[in-house]
Amino acid sequence: MFMDASKEKILGNLDKAADDYSQCLKIDPLNAASLYELAQINDHEGKTDEALACIRKSVKIDSKNEWYRMMLAEILLRKNMFAEATGVYEQLAKDYPHKLEYYDAWASVLVQNGKLENAIEVYDKMESMMGIQEDVSVRKEKIYLRMNKLEKAIEEILKLIKEFPKEPRYQAMLADVYAANNLPEKAFETYKHLLEIDPSNPYVHLSLSNYYRNKKENEKSFEELKLAFANPSLDIDIKITTLMSYYMVTEKYPELKDQAYSLLKILTDTHQKDPKAFAITGDFYLRDGKTKEARDSYRKATALDKNKFLIWSFLLDCDLKLSDYESLQKESDEALELFPTQTVLYLFNGIAKSEQKKYKEAIDAFNDGIALSTTDTLLLSQLYSSLGDTYYKDNKIPESDSAYYKALEINPNNATVLNNLSYYLSLRKVNLEKAQEMSKKSNELEPNNPSFQDTYGWIMFQLGKYEDAKTWVEKALSGSGDSNGVLFEHYGDILFKLGEHEKAIENWNKAQKAGGASDLLEKKLREKSYFE
Repeated sequence: MFMDASKEKILGNLDKAADDYSQCLKIDPLNAASLYELAQINDHEGKTDEALACIRKSVKIDSKNEWYRMMLAEILLRKNMFAEATGVYEQLAKDYPHKLEYYDAWASVLVQNGKLENAIEVYDKMESMMGIQEDVSVRKEKIYLRMNKLEKAIEEILKLIKEFPKEPRYQAMLADVYAANNLPEKAFETYKHLLEIDPSNPYVHLSLSNYYRNKKENEKSFEELKLAFANPSLDIDIKITTLMSYYMVTEKYPELKDQAYSLLKILTDTHQKDPKAFAITGDFYLRDGKTKEARDSYRKATALDKNKFLIWSFLLDCDLKLSDYESLQKESDEALELFPTQTVLYLFNGIAKSEQKKYKEAIDAFNDGIALSTTDTLLLSQLYSSLGDTYYKDNKIPESDSAYYKALEINPNNATVLNNLSYYLSLRKVNLEKAQEMSKKSNELEPNNPSFQDTYGWIMFQLGKYEDAKTWVEKALSGSGDSNGVLFEHYGDILFKLGEHEKAIENWNKAQKAGGASDLLEKKLREKSYFE
């Protein structure tokens, strides 16, 4: 019966195995092995109390079985029954004195149970058997610190230094204990000694940087930090963690940016083949509005490691911000070969092609992105929005309207789509009431957007509400400066309808100077009259 049960257990039929082990116990109620196996099954199924009951019986029947007792101790620990677990590990350590792991577990449980003095005694026994060892001494040091016995903690590290005089890490540990316990001068002397025996140790410079910073000697602190950064032996992740703290603190204290960029330069010089160095440099440049420099850094990062999608996305965002659509297409094409299932890449790729008037290719890219299932509704709405823009540029008006309406079905609060669709409807003088409703909503979602205000004003113009149109376009002009030819032309058209012909011509002239106005502007200026 026991063999049948074990076979079912191996096959994964745990319910059948448990039934068979229970049958074994009906035949032999003192069968410790069956109880042990039942305990394992119950534990696997999350029935901890049942598992504990079974393994306790098993140990009671066969108190010398090592495996039974190990399982009992593990379950007791998970249930935070430290006192009982301590007794189990203590007995295991006594029964198997050559297995130091039982002493280690015994001491660890004592620490968890707050029996710190007893834990020290166990570690002392381990030390008497195996000699001075780093892991034991470090644990004792931490216990002594918890007990506020600083001198004892220091003694443990000094024992390590005496036993291993050529190991510089122990000198660093000693210095760190001094520094953490308000003994800065002793810490400083220890750091100096450590530099004498291990001048290439970068961690000493980190510690000295902290030492000087605590003493408000900021220049010395920064010099030590630069020495640490210039050492290739210092893990780059530690350097990046330091730079991330700079990233956050320079938001509040911009005067520290020079230090941050100095460290970034050292980082990229020291780790010229590590993409992380260039990626974080790009993050700083991007945050500070230095888009071209950020792009250069991200390009170096992707050249060193092409498999980090996030860096590619930052790189493409830089291309877009710089309006470099040729690079955006080239680099998004490359990214798509590496990450064909990343939907946002199709958006970047489509925008690049659309801006270069490659409308058919752009439409294909947007549709490919839409075809990929995505839970990111904002991204999907943006794809449809850009598809609508491109259809409109390609003079495919019904398709453009359809794409815009799909974008709004997914995200009814997409302010850009609400604005664009309402504006294009107003230009065609169709569904003007619907256009007015959408434009009003876009202005509620993003107040003080000159483009959205102009759209609403133009819809008022098309509805013949010229005073309302004037009010809204004046709002747009007040927030857009002197560089928007469309706004000046619209304002001139409104003024003409209101009978203010001289002011109308004045604004049409401004529109001509700013550029970007309609093809009818020249005719309006030439004949000093409004034309549709």
